[in-house]
Amino acid sequence: MTTTEQTVFIVEDDPALRDSLGLLLGLNGYRTQSFGCAEDFLHTYQSSWSGCLLLDIRMPGMSGLELQAALLQQSIVLPIIVMTAHGDVPTVRTALKSGAVDFLEKPVAPDSLLEAVRVALNVDAARRRAAHDAQRVDQQLAKLTVREREVLELVAKGLHNREIATTLCISPRTVEVHKARVMEKLQVRTVSALVRIVLQKSPPPRISNS
Repeated sequence: MTTTEQTVFIVEDDPALRDSLGLLLGLNGYRTQSFGCAEDFLHTYQSSWSGCLLLDIRMPGMSGLELQAALLQQSIVLPIIVMTAHGDVPTVRTALKSGAVDFLEKPVAPDSLLEAVRVALNVDAARRRAAHDAQRVDQQLAKLTVREREVLELVAKGLHNREIATTLCISPRTVEVHKARVMEKLQVRTVSALVRIVLQKSPPPRISNS
C-alpha cells in the first residue's frame, strides 16, 4: 500500500480481536490495515503512510513497547494508541512517556476506541501540516542571499533600518532594498510575518550566495 490517506494500522496478534477492531473502525468510516505482529508492521512500513497505530502491548516476538522504541529510533512519528489486557500501570506509563497518545484496556469499549482514533488522527494531521509548513519555509529561506538572510535575522531581533544599516555597514536605503527583496521572496507583506517565519523555521537551510 502506498497512500497518503489516513489509515488506522492495527497491530494485534489475536486474529479475532484484530478482525473485530477492523470491522468496528470500518463501519465508522475509517480505513484500516491489520498486522499480526510488530515485525510485519515494521518491515512493511512506508514513509508515505499517514494515520495512527493501534498497538497491542504484549505480543509474541517483538512487544508493543519494543516496536514503539524502534519507531522512535527511526523517527517514525505515527501517533500510537496502546492496548493492554493486563492493567499494567508501569508498562502503560512507559508507553505514554515514549509518546503514545492514549491507552485502552481490553476488552476495548467501542466509544473509547473511536474517540482515541479521532484524537490520534487529528494529531497526525497537525504534525504533517507543521512538517509541510517547515519544509516550505526552508525552501523559501534557501532563496535568500547571505546579505538578505543577515537583514532578515536582524529584523527578527527587532532592529530598525538605521540600526541594521549600522550593524552591517550599509546604508539605510540598502537595508530597505534588501528587506523588500526578502519580503518578495518569502511572499509576505508585514514585518510580523517575517518574524513568524524566522521563529518557525527548522534548522538553518542552505543559503545561496547569488
